[in-house]
Amino acid sequence: MGKNGIVVDTNTLTGAKKRQYKRKPKPTFDSQKYRGWIQLFWFGVTIWIGLQFYFFVYYYLAGEKGIYLPRPPGVEGFLPISSLISLRSAIETGQLSWVHPAGLALLVIFIVASFFLRKSFCAFICPVGTVSESLGSVGRMIFKKRLKLPAFLDYPLRSLKYLLLVFFLYAVFYQMSSADIQTFLNSPYNKVADVKMLLFFTRVSEVTFWVLMVLVVLSVIYEGAWCRYLCPYGALLGFIGLFSPAKIMRNSKTCIDCFKCSKVCPSRIKVHKMKAVHSDECFGCMACVDACPVQDTLDMKLPGGRKISPRAYLIAAFMAFLIPILAFKVAGYWNNNITNAEYKEHIENIDSPLYHHNRGQVMTKEKLEQMSRDSD
Repeated sequence: MGKNGIVVDTNTLTGAKKRQYKRKPKPTFDSQKYRGWIQLFWFGVTIWIGLQFYFFVYYYLAGEKGIYLPRPPGVEGFLPISSLISLRSAIETGQLSWVHPAGLALLVIFIVASFFLRKSFCAFICPVGTVSESLGSVGRMIFKKRLKLPAFLDYPLRSLKYLLLVFFLYAVFYQMSSADIQTFLNSPYNKVADVKMLLFFTRVSEVTFWVLMVLVVLSVIYEGAWCRYLCPYGALLGFIGLFSPAKIMRNSKTCIDCFKCSKVCPSRIKVHKMKAVHSDECFGCMACVDACPVQDTLDMKLPGGRKISPRAYLIAAFMAFLIPILAFKVAGYWNNNITNAEYKEHIENIDSPLYHHNRGQVMTKEKLEQMSRDSD
């Protein structure tokens, strides 16, 4: 071993002779540790939003008794379909919906961030992704390795999330008319879609419970099962990430074929075989870059070859979400225009047919009154 390099015998790997490469200096910045801290930060924010919203809703369900906390607009981040419909409305009319403004703001932030920083939402913010990674860690402790499906099953199953994405895009951008869009946005159902979502998890049916348990078990056995096979949101961000100027680049001339990059990749991408990682599954988590032991062999790069250090990338990924969120708040497009008195009325009558929908077709007060007259 040389003073500033490592001698690697690549005879059994590539048929080459012994060569000497420059060992990568021991990193002073552990990107995966700090990625974990960023995930915990946003997970904590999500839990706090959930608790706030829980107390807000159940205060009115209990007849204005118990603990009251103001409704947190951030809960709208869990309404991707409503946000997608708001996005179509904004594109068509040039006007922003005030029913769930934070939801639309977050959708735009996540899309833009995915273009510049790949699926950074999945790697740093998504609470489901954080839980999925944790469950995968449990699986590795149990099985002593990361299990994976054979390719003949993996590839078809990965298409499922894209089929779901195409279904939602087709329904929102093709099947629904402009009138349907406005009806849905201003419907009683959409105004309390976040409340319906909360009740879905607090009033868990037997079917829902077992579906969730199956997903938990699958995530333990196959790390990231939901994210890899079923999440249409991840499919959208992954597709946009394909066009990102930032890509993991591998220098095949100095690569020693140690496979460490591929072994640590949470998306199971075969990084060691690629010159540039063109994959919709790449989170941009930088785990592979950290794992590479050879200097100037694996790096996140911009067009022209400019490197992005793991430290710079993580700071950018954190600020790419925090700053726009604060900007939308300062600009005044964050809180909706629904009063507490209106929420009180909606929540107290949440089990009414007025707050149901059938494949995107929502009930309106006029329709409900007409149905009542017809039944009399």
